Amino acid sequence: MIATNPEQAGASTKTKLEARDLDIYYGNFHAIKNGQLSVPEHCVMALIGPSGCGKSTFIRALNRMHDLTPDARVEGHVLLDGLDIYDGSVDPVTIRHRIGMVFQRPNPFPKTIFENVVFGPKIHGERNRKKLLDICEKSLRGAALWEEVKDRLDRSALDLSGGQQQRLCIARCLAVDPEVILMDEPASALDPIATSKIEDLIDELKKDYTVVIVTHSMQQAARISDFTTFFLMGELIETGSTSDIFTKPRDKRTEDYITGRYG
Repeated sequence: MIATNPEQAGASTKTKLEARDLDIYYGNFHAIKNGQLSVPEHCVMALIGPSGCGKSTFIRALNRMHDLTPDARVEGHVLLDGLDIYDGSVDPVTIRHRIGMVFQRPNPFPKTIFENVVFGPKIHGERNRKKLLDICEKSLRGAALWEEVKDRLDRSALDLSGGQQQRLCIARCLAVDPEVILMDEPASALDPIATSKIEDLIDELKKDYTVVIVTHSMQQAARISDFTTFFLMGELIETGSTSDIFTKPRDKRTEDYITGRYG
């Protein structure tokens, strides 16, 4: 795999999340082969590639979601600030607290807006109503949703539009104060206006968080990411600054994909 030094690309030199020698299997199927990736802190890393190339499989390994997948097996290492999250002594619940996930389709709970946002903090034992209200407001503001819902927190989250529901899910993720946010095609089910709001939000989130996003849209990757990784048939082919990947890729397969020769 071809890689770029983050320092050369003008990003933070501190690596927040790193995959080393990562192999992922579904039964006998080898879905990800020897994945190597370093994600600097406070950046947006986009994962691109054809459908079925392993992007979603890879991103779900970054917070141990495959622990919940029958027949899935992960070999290798994922380091969060140097801590191997697959070490036997590490609690996966703690890892999912530090590394949040936002999925392709909005998945609000059939509860009020307020109860959706504070679900995580309550699970972790927070019961103080004032603290929960503060967490709710801070999280909704962080997800650029507060002004739209502040007068109807007791209304069902299912009454929100699709774009609002997705921002609510982002707020629910922020409520447990993660360090990294994983997003698996978070705007693919949304209209262009809602997509634009999500993209603007991602640009704001990287000030406080590290963001890794799977996207099927090369245009979206070009708009919102600092770095881009190209996947093909379970292999991480090339990683670099987004401008380099889109204007001067070093691997012919990346160039062929970017220019539309296949994929």
